[in-house]
Amino acid sequence: MSQISLLAGELRRAMPELELRENEAMREHCSFKIGGPAAAMALPDSIEQTQRLCRFLREKGVEPLVIGNGTNLLVTDEPLERFVIQMSDKMSAVEQRGEREVFALCGISLARLAVFCAHRSLEGLEFAHGIPGSLGGAVCMNAGAYGGEMKDVLSSVIYLDERGEKREKRGDELELSYRHSAFSDTGSIVLGALMTLRQGNEEEILARMRELSEKRRASQPLDKPSAGSTFKRPVGGYAAALIDECGLRGYSIGGAQVSEKHTGFVINRGGASFADVRALMEHIKETVFKEKGIELHAEVKIIEND
Repeated sequence: MSQISLLAGELRRAMPELELRENEAMREHCSFKIGGPAAAMALPDSIEQTQRLCRFLREKGVEPLVIGNGTNLLVTDEPLERFVIQMSDKMSAVEQRGEREVFALCGISLARLAVFCAHRSLEGLEFAHGIPGSLGGAVCMNAGAYGGEMKDVLSSVIYLDERGEKREKRGDELELSYRHSAFSDTGSIVLGALMTLRQGNEEEILARMRELSEKRRASQPLDKPSAGSTFKRPVGGYAAALIDECGLRGYSIGGAQVSEKHTGFVINRGGASFADVRALMEHIKETVFKEKGIELHAEVKIIEND
């Protein structure tokens, strides 16, 4: 029996109210539809429960893998010997505070959050409506699209630090830049965020969201599993344009393919493995560097055993 399995048994006794799953298929929690079974997965339903869970794991010397909707992950096909915490619908409460402020927990989907704001005539999150991730992940990577970014609306973020203590960061403390925040690549866990929006017109906001949704459907391979944009935007250019110029549109390895519709996306055209996607990503990087002299960096987060 693995260390994580033993830990799960102990955790069940310590926190019987916590939803805890063992050997949970990660492919069911990732938009790529790739990933083997995680040794254990917890789905907490409150900030307090999350804090108790993290303190328990810290005392045991276990660093959890925290995920949201899994829309930016490529996970190994092998059994994943990690303790996974999924911030899901159970952590998706949202409320309006004052005239222009909205507070939401990390598990809420960006689509639901954007609609909540639109129906209250609050504008500023229209760009986020079509991003498939959750608020926690969007805060961590300062998600953005169509000229908008989370930094445009974020006022403060509550989080657990690496010791499991509840903290808050505001304004410049958030260190928001292109696909980066103060929480990127740290042991901190985003719990919720306060956003300040602008007063607007509900119908105009909804119309803008529909317009952006139509643009996405027309230009992106939304009918195939993927993790969105595979590479970050390089300085002075766009990854998709560079990949296309290198003749890689439609190039495939196994079940993984450079989308013919949008070359910035690597898609699972059916039965793609972790190895297929990794190999294709490496081929793209090598080809672009060889032909253009530009190094691409993955936007997709790769999860595998140490």
